[in-house]
Amino acid sequence: MGHKPGAGNFSKKPRSTGEVLQFMRPSPRIKEATMRKGGRKWIWAAATISLWVLTAMLPLGQAQEKYVTYLSLADYTGPIAGLNVPADMGVEDFFKDLNDRGGVEGVKVKFTGVDTRYDVARGVSAYKRYRTEHKLVLANAISTGIGKAVAPLTGRDKVVQLVPGDGEFQAKPGRVFTWGTCYQDAYAATMDWIMEDWKAKGKSGSPKVGYLQWDNPYGREPLRGGKEYMEKLGMSLLPPEFFPPGTLDHSVWLNRLASQNPDYIVIGGVDPTPTNVLRDAHKMGLTKRIQFVDATFWGPDETVGIKAHPEATEGAVICVYYLRGKEAREHPLAKRIWQKYRARPLEEMGSTYSTGMIWGLDLEAALKIALRQVGYDKLDGEAVFQAYMKLAGSDHRQGLAGNCTYGPDSRRGSDMVKFYRVQGAKLVPITGWRKAPDAVSLHKF
Repeated sequence: MGHKPGAGNFSKKPRSTGEVLQFMRPSPRIKEATMRKGGRKWIWAAATISLWVLTAMLPLGQAQEKYVTYLSLADYTGPIAGLNVPADMGVEDFFKDLNDRGGVEGVKVKFTGVDTRYDVARGVSAYKRYRTEHKLVLANAISTGIGKAVAPLTGRDKVVQLVPGDGEFQAKPGRVFTWGTCYQDAYAATMDWIMEDWKAKGKSGSPKVGYLQWDNPYGREPLRGGKEYMEKLGMSLLPPEFFPPGTLDHSVWLNRLASQNPDYIVIGGVDPTPTNVLRDAHKMGLTKRIQFVDATFWGPDETVGIKAHPEATEGAVICVYYLRGKEAREHPLAKRIWQKYRARPLEEMGSTYSTGMIWGLDLEAALKIALRQVGYDKLDGEAVFQAYMKLAGSDHRQGLAGNCTYGPDSRRGSDMVKFYRVQGAKLVPITGWRKAPDAVSLHKF
């Protein structure tokens, strides 16, 4: 359960500051025997015992460290590991760098990553196990399902929680923040792009749009507000198709959609799933006549799906709230930290490595605010939560994402998205940052 993507800064739970280790005193018989063997041995023994006592009374090195705990309820071996592993490598390396620079006003961040395998029960169990970690201020739930299940627990414990893009937490503001744009907002932005692309091709009216996603809370979330936005635009959605995570062949669902002659198919899942959908669609000849678009951030990546299936992914479009491809690899912060801690060619850096740093940058900015307000002794999840609600408009993300919109009435991490297209096995930007519509408000939660 305690698997981590790399070596952490704190490998064991530190003892409390000033704890004195207990040593047995030598018995009178041992002392007498020692004295009979000569004064030199007695002096040596006495000096050794004194050294033990002095060492024991010193505060432990780790106990002197001021730190908070960041908990990642992650997936390192399950269906989203392809993008989650590099993301957690990124945030862990960011915290290493932050700690190497002295932390935030001397306060460091302990990264704890737990492999939930994308399983809700494991996620809940992991949170319960680590909820009492020293100054746990944030829990990052890597899936929509885990996020929903853990939310009541983090709310009770007054711990800040992050989730990928569940719009329900924006509709019902609490202690849970989305990483970036909400899924339904990104879906709405994708509908805007589809209409632009349709008209740019000289077409009139509205295109036929299909939807193919995982059969779980994440896969259904974009339509909770996304369908209402389509109605607002006068667009219609073909009956959605859902398949279980881990599905190896998607031809059954693709055939059902293809029989209805869609012009666009919106796909989802976390790479390599979207790539595998495109692989099957390519085999069926569908990618030649249908434009495939990933609307929920986790589409084909150059180091995962695109590398494995360059022909099948060619031409696919991806909507994201963070930098992808070359733009991500050449970002100054991501490049510096990658070279410092990974020391491998930049081409091996997955796009989500820099995405993980967004989580770290947000927490760093929040800690600065919280420490100014309450100091270290009173620093807790509530103080960090109050600080998160003051991050809106800050430029602390350094361009890795479009903007930051956390505030008293906003749990959205951002309201900006960007579109990329796979061209020549590379992710090439085809738009700049653009504001996503508010589709969350269109749905009754």
